[in-house]
Amino acid sequence: MVKYAAGALIPPIRIDRNDDAAISVQLAGALRNLILSGQLAAGQRLPSSRTFAREQNVSRTTAVNVYEQLTSEGLIQSRVGAGAFVSDAVERDRPQAPVTAPSPMKGSKPPRLARLSLDASEQFFPRIDHPNVPRAFVTGMPAYDQFPMALWARLSAQYWRRSPSLVLGYSDAAGLPELRAAIARHLWANRGISCTPDEVFIFNGAQDAFNRIGQMLLNQGDKVWFENPGHIGARNSLISNGATLVPVPVDSEGMDVSVGLALSKSFRLAFVTPAAQHPLAVTMSLTRRLELLNAAERCGAWIVEDDFNGELHYSGYPAPTLKSIDQTGRVIYVGSFSKVMFAALRIGYVVAPPDLAEVFRRIAGATMQGVPANLQATMATFVSEGHLATHIRRMRRIYTERQNALLSAAEEHLGGLLDVRPAAAGLQTVGHLAEGFDDVEVARKAGERGIILSSFNRLAFAPVGQGLIMGFGAVPPRSITKSVAQLGELLRDIRDGKA
Repeated sequence: MVKYAAGALIPPIRIDRNDDAAISVQLAGALRNLILSGQLAAGQRLPSSRTFAREQNVSRTTAVNVYEQLTSEGLIQSRVGAGAFVSDAVERDRPQAPVTAPSPMKGSKPPRLARLSLDASEQFFPRIDHPNVPRAFVTGMPAYDQFPMALWARLSAQYWRRSPSLVLGYSDAAGLPELRAAIARHLWANRGISCTPDEVFIFNGAQDAFNRIGQMLLNQGDKVWFENPGHIGARNSLISNGATLVPVPVDSEGMDVSVGLALSKSFRLAFVTPAAQHPLAVTMSLTRRLELLNAAERCGAWIVEDDFNGELHYSGYPAPTLKSIDQTGRVIYVGSFSKVMFAALRIGYVVAPPDLAEVFRRIAGATMQGVPANLQATMATFVSEGHLATHIRRMRRIYTERQNALLSAAEEHLGGLLDVRPAAAGLQTVGHLAEGFDDVEVARKAGERGIILSSFNRLAFAPVGQGLIMGFGAVPPRSITKSVAQLGELLRDIRDGKA
């Protein structure tokens, strides 16, 4: 026999026993409002009349009368053997109020904000909303159609079969020890980073890590070197923590350290994406890496190395991480599984320099809630049993195929319009527009045709040329080829004044 849940939790309804209206009428009115307002959704199971009576401290007869009244109104429907439910007709027929922002009351003052938040909010850049359904050429989205869901479900189920005392309590705020150890081993084998599990800290994605690093290291007004164009999410995190960003240009070798020194010899922190610069997809040269390390050592500055997709490289040997060649302990390494695995996982991690590891540990213990333990434990098993390495090898082949499809289609459909360059790593590449195009306008008009593009200048502090950022990871080659042809048609329409 199926055992049904006890139904929705209905908050205690205030009853005025001195009111002329009967108690059943008052209860029916309150329940009616909960249904019509959407707080009780269409199809939601209601508690039994006996449970409703007990929770509202009324007689069973009163509760039955309430349900019968709302059933006669069509708001409740009964299902034999299952109980009472909010009628499906409620959602279909409920009047839809216009969705508008509430107007401020006349003469009302804006909410008082902390000075830091007030100053920062004027500088924030909106992030791109990712579609629920993968489309070309969305950036930063891996191939969800290739993820081993059955394997992940099996490993997750293994976790929940453990003793309740092991799975239902609080976990270490710095991260599960088994995941921190697995990450340390993985980084040594795949990225050449030597660290101990005690130097690894788990966060709710890389964005959470950027926020914590900013809170820990920055005072308001501190100078931060930042790639131009660069990572919007990291930029917003640093701004929100009071940083004064110093935009440093990026060329074919990555961040131009000599320009950074000319703009600000004294800096507190530098943020870089050396493996596959976001968004230009260039790899930072070894010369530039050493120049940056030397500059940070002289200034006593820290370097945040965001290596969000450095494992996804497609030709030869990948360039070394900054962390692996850092002899001075200035590099804070930030990684994430969102690009290699899937975005909803929300597991990021930091490898802290030895001098900062104890500070990270204290702050984690005092203020961090931690990533859900079931996700951490499943990820730890996925790494330790070798599934991550297998998955990465497989995805490199798939993304190579998808990038090749993009390059081939671009050669056929975009000649003289958009010069698409190959990327050595990551999930996206770039295309440089021919003279006469405006990248912001092209991205907007492409969006109107269902093609998602981001422009160079949307991510830049100052103009950096006209170009488009094109993700190739989310959809298969056939869809990529079709979308490139559509993009070529759009660019010709814009060039000819038809769009």
